[in-house]
Amino acid sequence: MAIVTISRGSYTKGREIAERVAATLGYECLSRDVLLEASAHFNIPEIHLVRALHDAPSVLDRFRHGRERYVAFIENAFLEHVRRGDVVYHGLAGHFFLRGIKHALKVRVIADLEERIRLEMERQRVDEHTARETIKKDDFERRRWGLALYGMDTVDPILYDLVINVGNMALECAVEMICHAARTPCFAATPESQRALDDLMLASRVRLAVVDCAPEARVEAAGGVVSVAVAAQPGEQEAVVAKVETLARAVDGVAELSVSTHPAGPS
Repeated sequence: MAIVTISRGSYTKGREIAERVAATLGYECLSRDVLLEASAHFNIPEIHLVRALHDAPSVLDRFRHGRERYVAFIENAFLEHVRRGDVVYHGLAGHFFLRGIKHALKVRVIADLEERIRLEMERQRVDEHTARETIKKDDFERRRWGLALYGMDTVDPILYDLVINVGNMALECAVEMICHAARTPCFAATPESQRALDDLMLASRVRLAVVDCAPEARVEAAGGVVSVAVAAQPGEQEAVVAKVETLARAVDGVAELSVSTHPAGPS
């Protein structure tokens, strides 16, 4: 019941690797499907979800509901899928959403910059300067997103269990390495790690339930006991707490709930 997340930039063969790993392990392979499901379920245009996951935060802030709401949608759809285990997810944010989950194998696939530029030139029929700027911009925005949302740098190797440079090996070798790691006992699901994932799932459901009235709410869950910390302006704390409590208590799985407030920043 392992979970494999594969983080990759453009032109790193991440999709092909993920699909082959899933086929070898007999796992489900996910990426855009998560976005499509969230888009359909919450009646949000898919393009907004795509941008929320890949564009720079300055672009996301222009959306009417704010980037926090869209990220909450994606996180919830993602966790609903992977909590069953036996899944390979490729794309941005998987390793963020599964932070602290021990049976999640987090992989980063990298490739030589010059080779990525060459492929961009070939596929888009552009000159070297344009290709280089496109690749650099894409990498920058992915890093900026991670830093803005979670305070984590996407390229930081500490976020991953395995970092593979596909420029130094055949595709089959990368697939074999990932499959071997996924099959080791250290990435097998245990009752403890599954409970941690269930707690993460419950926190995500509560976060999604309250995101409209408290978009920056910090939610933690442990065995059905949920704590929510929200920002509130002076004089509005009681009303905010009451609203959050009503929404959070309606979430299935919430046994106990506490809501605290802290001063809101400038509006």
